[in-house]
Amino acid sequence: MWRKTGQFILSYRWPLLILLAAATAIMGYWASKVELSYEFSRAIPVNHPANVTYQAFKQKYGQDGNLVVIGVQTDQLFNEKIFNQYAKLQRDLKQVAGVTDIISVPSAITLLRDSASEKLNAVSIFPAGVLSQQQVDSARDVFLSLPFYEGLLYNRETRAWLMGVSVDKNVMNSKKRNDVVEKIRSLATNFGTATSQEVHLSGLPLIRTEMATRIADEMKWFLLGSVVLSALILLVFFRSVSSMFLSLAVVIMGVLFTMGTMHLLHYKITLLTALIPPLIVVIGIPNCVYFLNKYHTAYNDTGDRHEALVTMVGRMGIVTLFCNLAAAIGFAVFSFTKSEILQEFGVVAGINIMVLFFISLIFIPIVLSLLPAPKSRHTKYLVNPRLNRWLDRLEHWSLNHRRVIYITTAVVVLFSVAGIFQLKSVGYIVDDLPKTDKIYTDLKFFEKNFKGVMPLEMLVRTKSKAGILRDFAALNKMDSMTQFLQSIPETARPLSITEGLKFARQAFYEGDSSNYAMPSQYDMPGMMGYLKFRSEPGAPKNSFTKLVSGFIDSARMEARMSINMADVGSVRLPQIVDTITRKAQELFPADKYTVQLTGTSITFVEGSSFIINGLKESIFWAFLLIALCMLYLFRSVRILFCSLIPNIIPLAITAGVMGWVGIPLKPSTVLVFSVALGIAIDITIRFLVNYKQELPAQGNDPVRTVISTIHHTGISIIYTSLVLIAGFIIFSFSGFGGTQALGWLTSLTLITATFTNLVLLPALIINLDRSKKK
Repeated sequence: MWRKTGQFILSYRWPLLILLAAATAIMGYWASKVELSYEFSRAIPVNHPANVTYQAFKQKYGQDGNLVVIGVQTDQLFNEKIFNQYAKLQRDLKQVAGVTDIISVPSAITLLRDSASEKLNAVSIFPAGVLSQQQVDSARDVFLSLPFYEGLLYNRETRAWLMGVSVDKNVMNSKKRNDVVEKIRSLATNFGTATSQEVHLSGLPLIRTEMATRIADEMKWFLLGSVVLSALILLVFFRSVSSMFLSLAVVIMGVLFTMGTMHLLHYKITLLTALIPPLIVVIGIPNCVYFLNKYHTAYNDTGDRHEALVTMVGRMGIVTLFCNLAAAIGFAVFSFTKSEILQEFGVVAGINIMVLFFISLIFIPIVLSLLPAPKSRHTKYLVNPRLNRWLDRLEHWSLNHRRVIYITTAVVVLFSVAGIFQLKSVGYIVDDLPKTDKIYTDLKFFEKNFKGVMPLEMLVRTKSKAGILRDFAALNKMDSMTQFLQSIPETARPLSITEGLKFARQAFYEGDSSNYAMPSQYDMPGMMGYLKFRSEPGAPKNSFTKLVSGFIDSARMEARMSINMADVGSVRLPQIVDTITRKAQELFPADKYTVQLTGTSITFVEGSSFIINGLKESIFWAFLLIALCMLYLFRSVRILFCSLIPNIIPLAITAGVMGWVGIPLKPSTVLVFSVALGIAIDITIRFLVNYKQELPAQGNDPVRTVISTIHHTGISIIYTSLVLIAGFIIFSFSGFGGTQALGWLTSLTLITATFTNLVLLPALIINLDRSKKK
């Protein structure tokens, strides 16, 4: 069948080449249309309760993670020069398109009691314009007398100051976000330069923008790096510029089809899908190496170029099909998970690895048929004395030292299993960044001084209309919850309607800070008339009225408690959530209240769990489907057993190394196992298919067949392994820790898989064949 396929391809080479060129041009056009994702990770299903609650929250209250925070630490903020620059920064930021609101010291307001009209008027503390030192000092005293702002805009002990910049939610999910965030960063940097202050920036908009930009930049460099490195290795191996460009053309077409597929499926470039184009290059090069190797071998044997090409397709077609199928399965199983971001990765990678097979099958024979016959220097690599000596050693070990091989393997596996028990599963919202990265260090600044900037939301709903304002007990319970949340080391004092009422009580009693407390039942009758807040003409838009109205719904049945917290990770966060939930159940009886926790922090912990569990499931499905493919291909349970053992061991070793060196299980590292399995099994398939093809020619003698197989496939296996390892090592230069781990852990898996397939696999075949004869 495969020989006929080769003859068909050569007979209709021009129509097939034109068809392939046209398809590539179309996919290249669609590839140019693919866009970068500006949305936060879509890790949990749309219908998951946590996601449903979060979407309902955003619909009612708006985006929770839309605040860019600017921080400085100084005891000179109220110096005339520095404060005026700080106020100028606030005014300049207000003019940035996409910025909706700013909460800061210069824009802070106070409440003044107007006894005549029985109103509390919101007025600016700091006058507009350039202030004298006397004006700054006078306003400063008023500001520092308001406990409402302590912990929100400043830390009294550390002299750290915070400015919060709200970004429009529509801008947040568009490419305009890059310009807005860059403008905010530029203005903050200018302030730091003008005042000689170190400026810290954080918040989800900034983090998301920076991560997305880095992803796009890394994809370009990794793609270029993988192409250049592959080209150099091919040039060294084959000593042929035409072979090098042929291989590069194959993988470039594969990349164009990949990007075009993403556009056709309406997918965007994410942290995961950005890895696919470089992976296509890394996976596509071995196809070219094996086809070229078989072509050169067949040409040396026959001296007939046409016959060599037909033999190449006839012998390598089935092998490459199942190798690509196994690799595609390793990726495509991610589409079985319930995580949308993993599904996209699995679908795009799985489809295009198989597309890569058809590109290789059609393009390589056609181009080789149009090129001159290979010269002796092009096939010189087939006789490599150094590599042949290594293959002789591997052959010697497989035939004569099988017991040593088994004992060594057992010891390594036991050591790896011990390491597996050391594995821990943990992830962070701001993950995979070096500890010295500016994003990471700035985040830690805000965690140290303001307990963090990651959003967590609590919704308290009463059973009756306007129940929040009528139920005085509910307000007191919310205040008790506020004090409880403030006592947790990782959570800041939440903003809620109760903090507004405390602010109002202080104003009602002429601004005395000792009166910043929840109104008692004796205070409320006298204060009720004052609780209809009104801003005086010219008051800033971010007045107290607007601030308070954002924490109750229009029906006055539900109150929102907005909490900032540290990025504590996927282990500690569920513990905190559980603690908060138990306290909420204690304070708010289920027959009177409904309490929900939501926000980016909740969706993160749910999403992290979904991804890790999905990846674990994908490994199971990958093993099962690849095992079925192997069983179909070889029709032998013995061969199936032989094929899986050399691939399970490298995965175990990799997991063990992760445990011993302290690399945690998280979405970016669990990905290694399915990817490595799908690629490493290629070596096994190529070895066993060649073994099966050689067996009749060697008189069905397994020992002679193993020797022949080691020498026939060993060189191409070593070459392709070097290409794969070099291709994945590129990822080790990533700025993301998870991508770095993907690079060197996958390379480690491939190195061990090469040895197990060239040493352990032959030993297993010989032993199982002898046990069968007994």
